[in-house]
Amino acid sequence: MKKFLLGLLAGFVLAGLAVVITFFAAVKLGDRKPSIPGDSVLVLRLEGSIPEQAPVDIPLPMFRAQAPMTMIELWALLHRAETDSRIKGVILEPIGVSAGWAQLQEIRDGLLRVKKAGKPIYAFLRYPSAREYYLATAATKIHATSEDILYVKGLRAELEFYRRTLDKVGIKMEVETAGKYKDAGDQLSRDSMTPESREVLDSVLDAIYEHIVGAIAEGRNLTPERVRSLIDEGPFMAAVAREKGLLDELQFEDEFYDSVKTALKLSELKKISHRDYSRSTGSADGTKVAFVVGEGPILRGMGGGDGFGEDLAIRSGNFMRLLREVGADDSVRGVVLRVNSPGGDAIASDEILREVRNLSKKKPMVISMSDVAASGGYYIAMTGDPVLAYPNTYTGSIGVVFTKPNIGGLYEKLGISVETMTRGKNADIDSLLKPLTDRGRAKLREGIDRTYQTFLARVAEGRKKDKDSIHALAQGRVWLGSQAKSNGLVDELGGLDRAFELLRTRAKLGKEEKLRIMPFPRRKSILEQVFGSGGSDLEQLAARARLARWAHETGVDRVAGEAWKSGLLRPELWNSGAPLRLAPYTLRIQ
Repeated sequence: MKKFLLGLLAGFVLAGLAVVITFFAAVKLGDRKPSIPGDSVLVLRLEGSIPEQAPVDIPLPMFRAQAPMTMIELWALLHRAETDSRIKGVILEPIGVSAGWAQLQEIRDGLLRVKKAGKPIYAFLRYPSAREYYLATAATKIHATSEDILYVKGLRAELEFYRRTLDKVGIKMEVETAGKYKDAGDQLSRDSMTPESREVLDSVLDAIYEHIVGAIAEGRNLTPERVRSLIDEGPFMAAVAREKGLLDELQFEDEFYDSVKTALKLSELKKISHRDYSRSTGSADGTKVAFVVGEGPILRGMGGGDGFGEDLAIRSGNFMRLLREVGADDSVRGVVLRVNSPGGDAIASDEILREVRNLSKKKPMVISMSDVAASGGYYIAMTGDPVLAYPNTYTGSIGVVFTKPNIGGLYEKLGISVETMTRGKNADIDSLLKPLTDRGRAKLREGIDRTYQTFLARVAEGRKKDKDSIHALAQGRVWLGSQAKSNGLVDELGGLDRAFELLRTRAKLGKEEKLRIMPFPRRKSILEQVFGSGGSDLEQLAARARLARWAHETGVDRVAGEAWKSGLLRPELWNSGAPLRLAPYTLRIQ
């Protein structure tokens, strides 16, 4: 029996050692830099979202093969391919891309640079929507299978309103705003859009539509009028799309690869994935500049997710500490602050702006807006440094909103009774079980109006304008980047190329001086993320648990989904009692 137990224990030990050895061998294999042979073809497969901030790094090939690349990594990759003599051409394979139109323009512009450098681009599409087709118009030729569908048919904007759903479960949202366009709470308190919302969304749709029409016209050598006419006929079967000049060839994937090999006059098609190419060409040389990413809704405190990066947000404590770290690094010569945020907590936004301004005093800085830099996301960019946006960046929204759920009706439906005792006339102003009184609403208006005036003052200072002129552009109105450039809310239209070009000038760096771009926050390993993430306090965890349980029991999980992503349904915002600098809605143009 003793020998049997010893043998069993030895077996467990050996099995454990085998697992450990296998893991570290896989990690070692994953860390090896792939070699790039001559006459290679870069395969750019884009799918899903494109994060600005690096997700957790799991150093195993099976996970790295699925991990999304960040925007800065894709930008750098296309710049390398542009001048790399080993790369003879690019195969573009976008499918199910969910990036916004600003990020898509950054990628498309990068592809156009590669093509201009004399390297053909061949696009292979699978059930393409307008997003995939927009990218493909940068290609030398566009291919698809004969039975596919080109799902290009114009744009639509859809806004969901949840008031009647909340009425059914006994919840009423208390909403107060500063600015007639500040409609962040409308999805929860109304059942249709206001005339102001309709006015803004009409202008947004018009601008994005004309941008897409122009890109298709340029890429397919058509007139804008012809493109608008074709869009009205869509969607198209692939054969019809080819007849109308929207596609070039109809082939299966293997035939497509053969045609690329023939077009490039190669005896063998040596494909290199964009992930392997990115890992193979990294360099530790050059002058250090920081690329600081602020992505997600703005929330107070340190806090932060479940250890796997699912709670993507700009936490004021974490972000200010990050900014101080960059400021204290004497080797960093300049900073590009990349903002992709709909805003959030007003107090956290103000704290972050102060820290960004402190960093701006220490290092030359340029602000680069991504898909969205609205409300609090716009606020934290008001340092007085150059602000760049894409034509389709969703920005502005200079206004304030306060939301408070009154769940007294839900408690009534569930048979829960609560007795409240107070001292002080406004002690229950933030109670989730009672509506606001006239006294409470007046006190709330006082705070909202003061916060709005502070917002106007910060923007006026950052844009070097007077408050009255900013107020005329504010009141919560959303602007696209092209509109914001015209009315002076941003300085230039441009992406990462222009941001680093401006930074070179401001930091007095030579045009030929090589830059070593240092992303912040740094990409964390899985062990750092799990053991060093720093969790929320017990109260916030309990609030999340209560919200999740309620959503599941009442069946409103999907209703809350988009509002959660935007930050509006975050318990941290509900419980803060603070006004919000939050974008009006989660907007997806498709």
